[in-house]
Amino acid sequence: MIARLVCSLVLAMAAAGPLAGVSVARAEAPRTAAYSLPYILTLAVQHNPTLAGAEGVVKQSQGQQIAAGAYPNPSVSGSAGRGAIRDPSTGTRVTERTFTVEQPLEWTGKRQARQEAADAGAAGATAAFEDTRLTLLADVKVAFYHLLFAQRDADLAAQNVTSVEEVLRTVHARVAAGEATSFDSMKAGVEVQKAKKEVARANSTLLVAKARLNTLTAGSLGKAFSIQGDFESPKTGVNAETLATQALEQHPAVRRLSKLAEQAEHTLRYEREARVPNISLLGSYHREAGDESVTAGLSMPLPLWYRRQGEIQSALGAKHHADAERRRQQNELEQAITQHAQEVRTAQDQLQVFETGLLKQAEQTLTVARTSFRHGAASLLDVLDAQRVYRQTQQEYAQVRADLSIALARLERAVGASL
Repeated sequence: MIARLVCSLVLAMAAAGPLAGVSVARAEAPRTAAYSLPYILTLAVQHNPTLAGAEGVVKQSQGQQIAAGAYPNPSVSGSAGRGAIRDPSTGTRVTERTFTVEQPLEWTGKRQARQEAADAGAAGATAAFEDTRLTLLADVKVAFYHLLFAQRDADLAAQNVTSVEEVLRTVHARVAAGEATSFDSMKAGVEVQKAKKEVARANSTLLVAKARLNTLTAGSLGKAFSIQGDFESPKTGVNAETLATQALEQHPAVRRLSKLAEQAEHTLRYEREARVPNISLLGSYHREAGDESVTAGLSMPLPLWYRRQGEIQSALGAKHHADAERRRQQNELEQAITQHAQEVRTAQDQLQVFETGLLKQAEQTLTVARTSFRHGAASLLDVLDAQRVYRQTQQEYAQVRADLSIALARLERAVGASL
């Protein structure tokens, strides 16, 4: 009896062991990380290589500033060798030697123009960094809202499968009771398959949206993650003219091109000042057999045949190009602000239609259709139509909210500041 009891206890423990292991494994399974929009923006700023590249350009321009402020270095040359007086022969022998020091002196106007061009280039690089950062943040927001809509779409698709399967169960019960035909059961089954196909499509779109957002953060979100948050709320007082004026005053893209035009202006002035040649001060010491001398002098190139006409023409063309690019950027910003402000207003009008009655009407229609179908007062087609209308209304509502959030993000990008 004791042996049988021990065997039974061992078998019971062996049977319980795997179940306990599954329980522990589920408890220790890693949870999917959920990130908010502010945290994702921080990750993008820290890890995105495009922003790192723009920061490298800023450091490069700072190095050019240092180089522009440097003074020209002096040069020293020397030579030495044995020498003797041969006629008349005295037997005197000395080490003959010559040392020369040359210090170039740069023309003041040329040096000042070069420094001012470097300063403008550094300011333009800083503005370009801010513009790159602004673009990155807008791209992250747009990708975030695309992913948020993809999550809502996948949830709605899953809810639709549950609702259609419930209809299918009701149809099966009515067929069993002789209140419906097998053809109704087939139609409901087809609707379930279509709903499952929508789930597969929504999940595929969700994966693509996650990959896009993860790419903007240089993969710092990991393979398995989700997001938490909500769409933007409607904004009041979105005036395109006021925003356009604000953008032309503060947008980093406009400041970058303004500094580029300023740099081209200083470069043009530098090339014109460079027609005046630099002067070099010379000093030398010479010692040879029977002679010793200390001399000083000046060295200056003569611009007789060429006076930097090519460089001046090139700098003038660069200036005209920079001015044209600045005007083009201003026109594009005004057009973008007008477009995105209109998109915001359109989305707000559509949201008002949904929230003031359309959502409630679609839900009430579906509830009445389901109730009537259970009591035999409505057909299967009525229920399926009401279900499709309800899902389409919910999907369009989520799409409009996403469109509003995306339009606001792009409007902020065009204005260059938060709204």
